[in-house]
Amino acid sequence: MRSDMSGTGPVEVHNGIYWGWVVVIGAFFMLGINYGARYSFGVFVKPMFSEYGWSMSTISLGATVNLLMYAASGVVAGRLLDRMAPRWIMTIGVVLSALGFGLMGIARHPYQIYLFFGVLCGLGSAGFGVVINSSSVGKWFIRKKGVAVGVASMGIGLGTMLMTPYAGWAVKNFGWRTGFLSIGVCMVLFGVVVAQICMGKSNPEAHGLLPDGESIRAGAPLGTEQFKDDTALTMTSILKNSRFWILAVCFSAAAIVPLMMFVHLVAHATNCNIEKIAAASSLGIIGVASIFGRFFHGFVSDRLRDPKYAAVIGFSIMAAAMALMLKVATVGMLYLFAVVFGFGYGCMAPLMPVILSDRFGRQTLGSAYGTLSFFVAGIGSLGPLLGGLIYDTTGSYTSAWRINLVILIIVAVLMMFLKPREPALYEGK
Repeated sequence: MRSDMSGTGPVEVHNGIYWGWVVVIGAFFMLGINYGARYSFGVFVKPMFSEYGWSMSTISLGATVNLLMYAASGVVAGRLLDRMAPRWIMTIGVVLSALGFGLMGIARHPYQIYLFFGVLCGLGSAGFGVVINSSSVGKWFIRKKGVAVGVASMGIGLGTMLMTPYAGWAVKNFGWRTGFLSIGVCMVLFGVVVAQICMGKSNPEAHGLLPDGESIRAGAPLGTEQFKDDTALTMTSILKNSRFWILAVCFSAAAIVPLMMFVHLVAHATNCNIEKIAAASSLGIIGVASIFGRFFHGFVSDRLRDPKYAAVIGFSIMAAAMALMLKVATVGMLYLFAVVFGFGYGCMAPLMPVILSDRFGRQTLGSAYGTLSFFVAGIGSLGPLLGGLIYDTTGSYTSAWRINLVILIIVAVLMMFLKPREPALYEGK
């Protein structure tokens, strides 16, 4: 039961579970379906390379187109989320993405990879990707935002853990075409159901609830100090703020690294004479480790004076992993790299919306996060192509791993210069 929202007395917001946690569960599974499927693309690179003799950069361009479409579409999806519940945005996204995966089973030419995986999957993935899911979760929480977004983003790790070894098994036993088709079927069967059941509500206030499932203090209406970050900022004011651009530079540069790794790690491992399924399993291990990393960084961000320090920790751990990568020559070293890298990489998905919300509030989080992700995914999309070009030029990935190490050191240092939230923005000054 709940009383009215007049602020004349305490408001009892729910009986049983707070709906925000249902949104967290839904986002967990939607992110698992989305990223587990897309990150499995790296498993298919070597089989396509072997069958057709296309260069690594030609095949990798499909992943780059996918990410560019994801980036551009994420801006629109984020703006839509600030105006409606995510249910139908997600459902349409799942169907388009599944169609793209299914059509990959008939791909015979590079342009078909760019159209099916690049355009269709990229466009569809934005409809149920990290922008939509993390922003949906972020609208339901303030004090517990780090943990809530961290738990939701753990789905990325679970999806990667399950889907990449499955893709490796499917490719080995049935061929890469059947592998693509089966992933598309799984996406549409599970994705539509989760979206329709869990993601039908937009934000707590629209349903007479409060963020975090808490009751409002007597005489303290919404918008007061208890929920002070409810003030909505315009995108114009956000884009004029240096804080936004430091976040954009840091996370965009850092995104180059995992996006390169997910496309080229398996190919590198097989070049080191590591068996195909064992190599594909390294992506799954990154996924498992990232589950713990996402919760850790989300949990820590709620307890540090500034959540930016959690990002610095994550980028530093990723840098240490890239130093390990330069020594990988055996399955054991590959798996050690995957554990360390996955744990550090787990900082990215939860901390982008957490830090963004901390600096600019949650009411326009969908639009702000969609715009930030445009830069992050757009610039990060260069990672797969860069890795392919380096391999085609040098016959090795060593230079690529060194570039990744330098990038991560730079962004860890730059993040330290991110200024705290500016009170004047919230006081109308």
